[in-house]
Order: sequence, then structure tokens, then C-alpha cells
Amino acid sequence: MKKSFASDNNSGIHKNILKAIQNVNVEHYVSYGDDPITEKAQNLFKSIFGPESVTFFVMTGTGANVCALQALNDRFHTIFAVESAHINVDECGAPEHILGTKLITLPSYSGKLKVDDIKPFLHFSGDQHHSQPRTISISQPTEYGTVYSICEIKQIVEFAQKNALYVHIDGSRLPNAAVALKCSLKEMTTDCGIDILSFGGTKNGMMIGEAVVVFNKKLIRNIPFIRKQNMQLFSKMRYISAQYIEYFTDDLYLKNAKNANKMAKNLYFSLKKSIPQIVTSEPDCNAIFVKIERKTAEKLQKMRFFYTWDEEQNIYRLMTSFDMSLADIDDFVDFLCKNIP
Repeated sequence: MKKSFASDNNSGIHKNILKAIQNVNVEHYVSYGDDPITEKAQNLFKSIFGPESVTFFVMTGTGANVCALQALNDRFHTIFAVESAHINVDECGAPEHILGTKLITLPSYSGKLKVDDIKPFLHFSGDQHHSQPRTISISQPTEYGTVYSICEIKQIVEFAQKNALYVHIDGSRLPNAAVALKCSLKEMTTDCGIDILSFGGTKNGMMIGEAVVVFNKKLIRNIPFIRKQNMQLFSKMRYISAQYIEYFTDDLYLKNAKNANKMAKNLYFSLKKSIPQIVTSEPDCNAIFVKIERKTAEKLQKMRFFYTWDEEQNIYRLMTSFDMSLADIDDFVDFLCKNIP
């Protein structure tokens, strides 16, 4: 079957991850995370993000975001995010429904948040008639496939700390950003001073499971209860933990992300050479965007589906995955060349 460029969620599971799951499927273990495999995985997270970090495993990306944001906010608080943010567009209103908080969306500059857009809302602080500013949530990389530099993240954190705000990162593709920036996960998170992170794996070779990584000690106490209430406490936790152990072994997470990013670059340059009229900007990570006449795009989507990004401007998103090869890129480019006038 041909590879899908619709989403990296459509990709398979890395063979090493599948083997890791199988390896822990031979004995009985204590459930709900009180097992030696989960303990090993949590210690591995400490070695990567720093000894002061504390990690909680959950089942889904939406669950990770909701649990992380609930640890930061009361029902009368405000969360700031760009209008294209996953928590605004693709989570069926889960943060607002479950948390009861107000989500204020800001203009999206290639997916990036600008602190100047938050400043007008800060005068609500202390006014009982308004929800109270509390959290800045950014995606790294953004939904546009762009990447915040380390300097940009530090500037957001500095602004947040000056104004008694928290910073959350939605890091469902964080390794792709690390590869793009040629930095460690710790440099983008712990060293920048963020408070909490949603860390993904299913888009980069894992089967199931995400993580909430906490850096601010004040937030830790309530998360076990938040996780349980939000139905994110997985009973057979070892199957998530074993995946993360393998994910970090021999830098598999970086190798997978590096290949996904590389394939996006190859796709971009191949399209720029073959069908230059459809390409937009060069990708930072594993998402590229193309402009195709709508009727043509609808015909293409019926043959090999990919998502519409901006219906008004006829922009479509193409995602590359960890398990793609140059042959997959060549095949897809050939398909587009044959079907785009």
C-alpha cells in the first residue's frame, strides 16, 4: 500500500517499538504505573529533561494537553494560544469543556505567538468581571511546521514570568523541532524555563501513549488526580512505558524525526523542481504546504487523500513520516506531476 501524506498519524509503528511491547507481554506486573518498567521510563525522562522534571504517562495527545492545562488553570482563568493551535482547532473544544477556562486565540504569524498580542488582555488582571490571564500555550513545532527558536521561547517565558503567567508547550512533534534546531529536548524546555510540556510519540513511531512532563514543582501534586478524572490513567502502564524506553534508546526518537524532516525537504525540492507553481515556503520540519486549484485538489484527494489547510486560499498540507523513503517521495511527486495541469 502506498504511503499517505495526509498525516504522520497515518504512519506505522517502528519495529523496535513493537518488539518492546512484545517483550513486556510475558509476565504479570502491578498496574497503573507501579511497575519497574514505568519507573525506568520515568528515570529516563529525568536523564533527558533534567532530574527535577517529573513525568506522567497518558493515553492521547488531547489528554496530555487537557491534563497539562488543567494543572495550570482554574475555571476562571484564560489560556492564550494562536488561532491555529491544536487546542483550538482539533480537540473538539476539550480544553474549554473539561477545564471550563476561557481560550483566547491570537493572530497566527506562521503559527507563532507574539507576546505583544497578549499585552492588551493583561489589564484584566485583578478585575472580578473578567477571566484572569494565566497561561500561554505554544506548539513546538507549530501547526504550520515552523519552529520557535530557543531565543523566541525564552522571550515568551520571560514575558510570562514578568506577568505571573505560566507557559505550556504542546510538543506532539517536539523531536522534529529538536532536529530542525540541532538542539536537545532539554534546551527547548527545561533550560528555557517552561512550566509544563505535552510530549508526544505516536506521530513519530510509537503505537499509543503520550507524556506530561512537569518542570514547575508547584504543579505536581494534583496531576495524578487530574489524570484519573480525565480518564487518562492507563491500567497496563508498562505498555506505554516500554515504548518510551525503546524510543529513547540509541536516539531512535531523533533518527525517526530526522528522517521525517529529511523527507519533507526532499518533497519540497522535488516539487519545486517539477511543479514549482504549487510550492509555498520551505519547511522547517515535516509539514509542507502547497497551493493547488480546488477542483484539481479534490480530484487528487479522492485518489490519494491529503488534508485541506486553507479552503479560501486553496492551500493543502502534506505531511511526511518517520517510515518514508526517497522512493515514496518520488512516487508521490510522480503522481502529482501526472495529475496537476
